[in-house]
Amino acid sequence: MTVTTKRAFNFNAGPSALPLEVLQKAQAELVDFKGTGMSVMELSHRSGAFEEVHNEAIANLRQLYEIPENYEVLFLQGGASLQFSMIPMNFLNEGQKASYIQTGAWSEKAFAEAKLFGTPVEAASSKSNNYKNIPALSDIQIDEDSAYLHLTSNNTIFGTQWKTFPTTGDVPLIADMSSDILSKKIDVSKFAMIYAGAQKNLGPSGVTVVIIRKDFLEKAKSTIPTMLKYSTHSKNNSLYNTPPTFGIYMLGEVLKWVKAEGGLEAIEQRNEEKAKYIYDVIDNSNGFYFGHATEDSRSLMNITFRVADEELEKKFLAEAKTAGFVGLNGHRSVGGCRASAYNAVPVETCKALAEFMVKFQQDNQ
Repeated sequence: MTVTTKRAFNFNAGPSALPLEVLQKAQAELVDFKGTGMSVMELSHRSGAFEEVHNEAIANLRQLYEIPENYEVLFLQGGASLQFSMIPMNFLNEGQKASYIQTGAWSEKAFAEAKLFGTPVEAASSKSNNYKNIPALSDIQIDEDSAYLHLTSNNTIFGTQWKTFPTTGDVPLIADMSSDILSKKIDVSKFAMIYAGAQKNLGPSGVTVVIIRKDFLEKAKSTIPTMLKYSTHSKNNSLYNTPPTFGIYMLGEVLKWVKAEGGLEAIEQRNEEKAKYIYDVIDNSNGFYFGHATEDSRSLMNITFRVADEELEKKFLAEAKTAGFVGLNGHRSVGGCRASAYNAVPVETCKALAEFMVKFQQDNQ
């Protein structure tokens, strides 16, 4: 007998949707992983069985992103938020400048942490426009003495996304890609470092991916706690202490799924299709719905919008919840509506939301 599991229309901003195929495989292997008689959560992180899982995940990430050999791939803990501190702790000396581009709440938090270790300066900001857009490349002012330039590639709260990244010359470029990593092809060689919490596109919460160029890593200070040194983890293949083994296993399975789906080109094309369903409804609604982000900065991952009437917006969210749509409330700091269409959100889910939005407008004009 085939058991059909009812799945929610999951638009959660994170932790977010995981591929059904990955969840089903994890379910099948949960009690006995590859004949070991143990769950992957019970394996020693020093065992050959887990080492294979760990190294295969690194290899698949390298393949998908075409990561050059002069980069390390690390699996850390603490989320992107710990990286806000670790980056200046490792690379910013007291009195030294670091450039930050402000595009939302997460870049603000990264900037605040940098103040504890040196002198962060704003290279550009869209705060005056309530973070509705990504700054123009021509507006970015990089201090040539900066230890690095930091940006957030996609902004979950405001629904904006970088389309083209700045060229920074001799200043190392660092990107927080937590909410759009592996959503499209990028040129990793433009960056000294990329980091991302896994819970949007890569797997469950608990794993943080760091892709870091070796020559940049060598610039890190040595007089900091052992666990907060990138070199500690690079020298030990991210196995200095017990890693989040189940999270790495799940991340590895998501990477296999991305490959099976056709790789990043296919994923990017699908993400564009999904977002278009929803943005088209917004654009064709004659103001019934209106987006937060300017059109040239719209995110494919986080589609933020409002309903013209505040009471209708409350009704929209209530009826959407009843209809099985989960996670459509905007971030508590800004309100409104937000559909997070990460990689694992099916096309059919986005199409269903678009159809619901059209019908809600028809019924409430």
